[in-house]
Amino acid sequence: MKYTTFYKSIIIVCMLALNNSALAQDTQTIKPHAAIMTSEKQTGMTPQLILQRLKEGNQRFMNGQMKNRDLLMQAHLSSAGQHPVAVILNCMDARTPPEIVFDQGIGDVFALRIAGNIQNDDILGSMEFGTELTGAKLIAVIGHTSCGAIRGACQQAKLGHLTSLLQKITPAINQAAKEQNTHDCTQSAYINQIAKDNVLMVMKQIQNNSPVIAKLVQEGKLKIVGGMQDLSTGEVTFFD
Repeated sequence: MKYTTFYKSIIIVCMLALNNSALAQDTQTIKPHAAIMTSEKQTGMTPQLILQRLKEGNQRFMNGQMKNRDLLMQAHLSSAGQHPVAVILNCMDARTPPEIVFDQGIGDVFALRIAGNIQNDDILGSMEFGTELTGAKLIAVIGHTSCGAIRGACQQAKLGHLTSLLQKITPAINQAAKEQNTHDCTQSAYINQIAKDNVLMVMKQIQNNSPVIAKLVQEGKLKIVGGMQDLSTGEVTFFD
């Protein structure tokens, strides 16, 4: 009986040691990530690498494997300066926050949000600041499925200043009507086609309306891409 008790004690001690070791490893695994984007990191990245970074972040978001970040520490570390690698223009829809959808930390991207992800002079000015002055090498225009702004534009909704904003989507509505051979604003496929065509048109408008950005693209220092987010899955499909 004494030997049995002795061996049981040894087994218990070993199990506790193993549990403590596993706990220590788990603690290291879930240690919050506090690194920030630096000037050196930004300089070393190409537009294609940045696009891949967004794709990988979106994959983590969809798989429920987002990085465990110490956001407060990142805010502290980045307080002296910022070096985002991308400018993301997307809809103001509450279900499409780009930092979350692409699993990016504080200081990683510029997020420009406006209903229908349209462009105007203020948006272009912000993009010029983010690219020419701050060094971002990618502009991503991201639309999404079931967009209320797109549907409102299709139905010619009118409400204060929103009226003129929605009118900017009209060219995409006309293009999608030709492609889908319909103008039925109740059809989801038609609304989503308008959203995609709107992204493609905004991508062209950015270069056509901003000589600063057009020059960066021509020099190979900047890339403009477009994509669509599926609200039901969170997946962003790029058409770059």
